[in-house]
Amino acid sequence: MEQKLFIETPSFTGRNVPIDEISKVTGKSPTFLREMLKRGIMHFGYALKNEETSSFSYFCPDKLVWEETGYFNSNPGGGK
Repeated sequence: MEQKLFIETPSFTGRNVPIDEISKVTGKSPTFLREMLKRGIMHFGYALKNEETSSFSYFCPDKLVWEETGYFNSNPGGGK
């Protein structure tokens, strides 16, 4: 008989997890993480280039961050 394994998933909100927060939990620098997103090497978010400037904006939804890193913060505001 085949045994099935189920994983309890967090209650995702679509929250944009800041790069600095991801940096703290992964031990990688924010610069490294931003560059990996720009190059499409890491898949926990998106790097969007501003058409008018050379700057980028980053969107890292909590579900993608959890799927790629295992990190999820259910209380990002700390109850403040």
